[in-house]
Amino acid sequence: MRQQYAVRSLTIVFGLALVGLAVIVQMIRIQNSEQAMIFLSQGDRYAGEFQMFYPERGEIYDRNGHLLAGNRTVYEVGVSLTEMENPDSMAYILSQYLGLTYDEVRKQLTESPESWEYVVIQDYVGVETVEALQKLVGQLNDADDPRLNGLAFKPHLQRSYPEKVLASNVLGFVTRDGRGYFGIEEKYNDLLAGNPVQIWVPRDPNKASEIPRVPNGTTLVLTLNRDLQAKVESILDQALIDYGAQNGTIIVMDPRNGEILAMSATPRMDLNNFGNYFSLYDNGSQYNRSIGMAYEPGSVLKVLTMAAALDAGTVRPDTTFIDTGAIEVGGITIQNWNRDAWGQQNMVGCLQHSLNVCLAWISSQMGAQTFYEYMERFGLG
Repeated sequence: MRQQYAVRSLTIVFGLALVGLAVIVQMIRIQNSEQAMIFLSQGDRYAGEFQMFYPERGEIYDRNGHLLAGNRTVYEVGVSLTEMENPDSMAYILSQYLGLTYDEVRKQLTESPESWEYVVIQDYVGVETVEALQKLVGQLNDADDPRLNGLAFKPHLQRSYPEKVLASNVLGFVTRDGRGYFGIEEKYNDLLAGNPVQIWVPRDPNKASEIPRVPNGTTLVLTLNRDLQAKVESILDQALIDYGAQNGTIIVMDPRNGEILAMSATPRMDLNNFGNYFSLYDNGSQYNRSIGMAYEPGSVLKVLTMAAALDAGTVRPDTTFIDTGAIEVGGITIQNWNRDAWGQQNMVGCLQHSLNVCLAWISSQMGAQTFYEYMERFGLG
């Protein structure tokens, strides 16, 4: 009898061992099958996610290294609704620091969709405000006070213009979506913005490696001279007052190489408050009148006329002219800017005093064909 039990026991043990071995073999086969590889690859999709990392926008400097456009750190202030314990206290405190009303903050905290776990209360909050809130959070945490539990701060960059209105017509501005409008910011937007990089970020913190640094956008150095730009803007503003003009422009160029040392136009705006654009300008062409709007060249043409006459040999610097205060050309009487006669002048005096009569005489001495040929060579017409 005992022998029969022993045989049965051995048979059962042997059978179970075979079944176990079969299960192990099947497990190994399944784990190494083509279908298993498919499931593994699908599982990797949920082990993390691709995130887009944007580079820091390139800075803009004047020719002497003065910063005209840079970046500053601001914060998104939000609340984790799952960690928040007291919406009333949270709403009151945030309304005091963020300049919002108690009711609108509380509405965001208590009437957000049920699926939301996090709500943004205010974005682009300055460093000073956030530091004050962080200090208060620390004090409450030390006292085991839960009134600000769930409050979060997320830093990011915002375009900053330390000189505010200086050279605003030349620089342009960057909106909160990171796109440049007008001036340098728009013309070289792609260079300044840099190239965003998409990186796979695992959800498991143990598998997370250091995120590679995204190269910053290109830094630009302009030909503008900051001090000269400020002086020119001051002169222009005073000229508008003195002559009762609505708007004006001034351009200072290095005649040796064409570099723009200063370019001023009105009106100007604080680039940190680009929302004022629509209250200052009716259309984009008014933003920088120096290059955006057509205007009569006026006395600027006198420089080109004199240069053409000297090159053609029509006059020399010491050629004399008796200015009687008026000259008739093509049936039209031309007078000087002050309607006075300036008497005997050489060509230097004619240009120095911007005499309409003298320059009209020079162009008539050149002849229409020669005059227009030179103007075409200057790029006019």
